[in-house]
Amino acid sequence: MLCGQLRLTLLAQLQQETTMNTRTASLLLAICAAGMRVPAHAQNADTSVVKLPQDIIYKGLSGAPQHVTLFGDSSQPGLYVDRIKFMPGMKVMPHWHPDTVRTILVMSGTFYFAVGEQWDESKLKAYPAGTLYSEPARSPHYAWAKDGEVILQVTAIGPTGNVPIPQKSQQ
Repeated sequence: MLCGQLRLTLLAQLQQETTMNTRTASLLLAICAAGMRVPAHAQNADTSVVKLPQDIIYKGLSGAPQHVTLFGDSSQPGLYVDRIKFMPGMKVMPHWHPDTVRTILVMSGTFYFAVGEQWDESKLKAYPAGTLYSEPARSPHYAWAKDGEVILQVTAIGPTGNVPIPQKSQQ
């Protein structure tokens, strides 16, 4: 008798789990199918981009980081990809960016990077070529191309900006 009740209970649980799994699978399939109908932002034939190294021309003021946009428009909402070149010895004083998502790849050189509102050389960490890091929105940071030229590739969701943080005078 006890075995029969146990079997019935297990069978009922198995049927319930199967029904729940079927419902869950159906819901996930419906969500995926709906997502397939909506084109992904910036992923269509009209926005296909190829930039060969010889076509990448950096621009900017003398003494400032040089910049080139490879994809998108960093002043508009949406995905963009920029490259930034820092000349040897160039310091970037504390600032922040409003981008909701921002990742940086150190493509060449060693980039010294720290988080904080005031310049503090002791907090800088060396990020060699190949390092990927992210910056949360409005996170104050500063950097230095201490050892030589550095090239970064920024992949982010715009619009972007650069908001400098005033430095306290050192006495």
